Amino acid sequence: MTVQDQAAGRLSTAPAVHSAHNYHPLPVVISTAEGAWVTDVNGRRYLDLLAAYSAINFGHRHPRLIAAAQRQLDRVTLVSRAFEHDQFEPFCAELADLAGQEMVLPMNTGAEAVETAIKTARKWGYEVKGVPAGEAVIVVFDGNFHGRTTTIISFSTDPDARDSFGPYTPGFRIVPYGDADALAAAMDDRVVGVLIEPIQGEAGVIVPPDGYLPRVRELCTQWGALMIADEIQSGLGRTGATFACEHENVVPDMYVLGKALGGGIVPVSAVVSSAAVLGVFQPGQHGSTFGGNPLACAVGREVIAMLRTGEYQERSAKLGTHLHDRLAHLPASAVRQVRGRGLWAGVEFTAMTGRQACEALLERGVLAKDTHGSTIRLAPPLMISEADLDLALDQLEAISR
Repeated sequence: MTVQDQAAGRLSTAPAVHSAHNYHPLPVVISTAEGAWVTDVNGRRYLDLLAAYSAINFGHRHPRLIAAAQRQLDRVTLVSRAFEHDQFEPFCAELADLAGQEMVLPMNTGAEAVETAIKTARKWGYEVKGVPAGEAVIVVFDGNFHGRTTTIISFSTDPDARDSFGPYTPGFRIVPYGDADALAAAMDDRVVGVLIEPIQGEAGVIVPPDGYLPRVRELCTQWGALMIADEIQSGLGRTGATFACEHENVVPDMYVLGKALGGGIVPVSAVVSSAAVLGVFQPGQHGSTFGGNPLACAVGREVIAMLRTGEYQERSAKLGTHLHDRLAHLPASAVRQVRGRGLWAGVEFTAMTGRQACEALLERGVLAKDTHGSTIRLAPPLMISEADLDLALDQLEAISR
């Protein structure tokens, strides 16, 4: 969009000239947002059914989160970890308690948290489990998405994320997602961790078979490996529980959190585990200038306080039932499969691509995002009203006819 277009309030759909083409956004330029609604530069409103891939679980500009950020902006925003600040220990204590763990290592982005989890598992494996130096293995799953850093894409099975970025980092073993026998066959004494998404988001909201996560837990315990749950997208209320693992009564050894933890205001991520695991770090062995900064901690503490009420988990469960009831009635001639849990769904189309479906929804005032060809992801803010949810689903039904 040119300066002249902005001044005139016109919407330009021309491709960006000055930014690298690492994304293929829908042709909408958002100017303001509140709750479940966003407004473009022309003043047209859209219902947001993506919520920034679950980073906006509480809606755009939630008053409590904006107030928490503003209070901290008026005090101090960054001191680096060279010094302590008064928000850091309360944030760590409150997040550890929410997850039923003991220690927290805060970072910024989800990919940073995954990298931290990998380093933690390897260090723990060498120093506690006794794996020979340089031989640690982490088991991962096909269809995974944990970020796009060099180490993470080394075990991706997505060609777009992986191709032409080698040489790749070794130390990973990929098995089919949802296949407990394949995981059992991959386990040995060198496995220090099993890194799993309880529900695979980027792959199209893939829910594993009932009983699968408990079997992952059993195998990790049997082989003395850490079960590492990447709940960056699935956690913090999205599925109708604080963590998706709760639906199967599974407690992992380590949570990897992000997205919604920053309330849609600042990037906040964290690894949460026991003192026996995170206690392997000594000063200077891992860190981040911005990780655990005062502004991030203040916002994160308010997110935790909001989750403590259970309101958002309950809304996700209730509205999620309504969402999936309606999606189940989409015509079979247009929709091959619907998957998901809580306020999270993947809708796989038969006669159009996910991109075409999202463009059709855009024309009808609804924002969603495609993934893996013919699938779109729906992840509305957890505070969305039932009436607004129905309004969006009406449009989805209309494009499915």
